[in-house]
Amino acid sequence: MKIFITGGTSGIGLAIAVQYLEAGHEVGICGRDIKKVQLEKNYPLLKMYQLDVYDKNRLEEAVSDFANQSLDIMILSAGNYSDSALYDLTYEESTEMLRCNIAGAVNSLEIARDHMHLNRKGHIAVIASVSGLLDYPKATIYSKTKRALIQITDAYRSALENFGINVTIIASGYVNSPRLRELNNDDLSKKPFVVDCSYAASIIIKGIEEKKKRIVFPSKMKYLIGFLSILPTPLLTFIMLKRVKRQKNG
Repeated sequence: MKIFITGGTSGIGLAIAVQYLEAGHEVGICGRDIKKVQLEKNYPLLKMYQLDVYDKNRLEEAVSDFANQSLDIMILSAGNYSDSALYDLTYEESTEMLRCNIAGAVNSLEIARDHMHLNRKGHIAVIASVSGLLDYPKATIYSKTKRALIQITDAYRSALENFGINVTIIASGYVNSPRLRELNNDDLSKKPFVVDCSYAASIIIKGIEEKKKRIVFPSKMKYLIGFLSILPTPLLTFIMLKRVKRQKNG
């Protein structure tokens, strides 16, 4: 198969790429800095593209070059995360989350759709966050962008399901990625139910193989989010703000 992964230069995206490569598939990955890709061995079936998913023309060129009229799976792993609950974001940080998590994701969905429609088959998988499953006024900008992404992806699924294109939304909990470690000074002790990238990748690949519409993991986080989502909005807001206050106070 031919699999293209945005944001495939680190974290979950890179872990997914490696597992597909180890299984003998052709994989294309893109990111804003391909020099940071660290692999234990060379993979002749891997192609890398340096680009920003916000640049739709450049992304289209890369996917076209890789797919050559045949694209089986496209995984949207590109994402930008800054925690507006813990500190005031700059204009640049806020803009980057909007550009990457929404505009860049829509660019990717559009390009994947156009390529897969040619052969009336394919699978699009979009990595969001469990935080996007909760709806309350004081949610962070990151959570709101991921909630928007979940809704957008659901709309694409409805539009494409009769044209041979499957769409999966992935709502992941905390994953031990370079970005999460960077934002938490390598201390993830206050993050519940953290899983490593290889585990996350295996869950996602299995879900794609089974053509699941939605994947939520890890299971403990799934149950926690399920419980929180049924709470009245004022109570949910109180609980979430109390959690943020506890994090700020160390």
